[in-house]
Amino acid sequence: MPNSDSAPRRGSSKITRDDSARMGDRFFDGMPVAWLLFYDQMVYISHMTVLKRPQRGRPREFDQDLAIENAMNAFWTLGYHNASLPDLLEATKLSRGSLYAAFGDKHGLFLLALDRYVTRSLERLETELQSGSPLSGVRAFLSGYADRTGQVGKRGCLIVASAMELGSHDSEVAQRIEYFFSTVERRLGEVLGQARDAGELAQEVEPAIAARLLLCAVEGMRVVDKTNSNKLKTRKMFDTLLDRIAR
Repeated sequence: MPNSDSAPRRGSSKITRDDSARMGDRFFDGMPVAWLLFYDQMVYISHMTVLKRPQRGRPREFDQDLAIENAMNAFWTLGYHNASLPDLLEATKLSRGSLYAAFGDKHGLFLLALDRYVTRSLERLETELQSGSPLSGVRAFLSGYADRTGQVGKRGCLIVASAMELGSHDSEVAQRIEYFFSTVERRLGEVLGQARDAGELAQEVEPAIAARLLLCAVEGMRVVDKTNSNKLKTRKMFDTLLDRIAR
């Protein structure tokens, strides 16, 4: 026990002015001693250990760009609803906590994956449309699609699959799909207009209508090719379409 001259008098529940003046930091057997005052009661505390709150570990570092790429491929192969959380964790090599901390939820990750797919597809479109003359650019775009059909197999197109699976009730997905389709149609119309000005397109052909026809042909073939892919037939179909509108 602490020295009697540093503590309140025994048997008294009241604290006098002298008691208060004599209280302060004391040590007993090398440990801190404290007095707590609860209203008019003095409580003695000894050997009190202060526990420190454990610090949070550093966030797990990972390549977010690679995680989105791998998630895109998982959604592309499985579809949105069929891609389970374990599938996404396996594809991205992330823990559940890291995935949610970085992307919010499955839907947030999917939107980033879809954005990547849309951006990459539009960049490829621009590259192909700049292949030679205007009509040669359109032909390169169609040939590129036919070539990629055999590479991706039955995965088809993530944009078309997302339109069919989510487009009617997910506004955020619908906005991205509408942006993609409208951009492709607009760019095809612009290049076909250049082709007509260059004398490559029949004068009676309206570039905007031809652009929509080609867009519907490409996206329709992406659906057909999911179950019955034939690169040679696809190429011949596109050649026939272009031959009908070319001069």
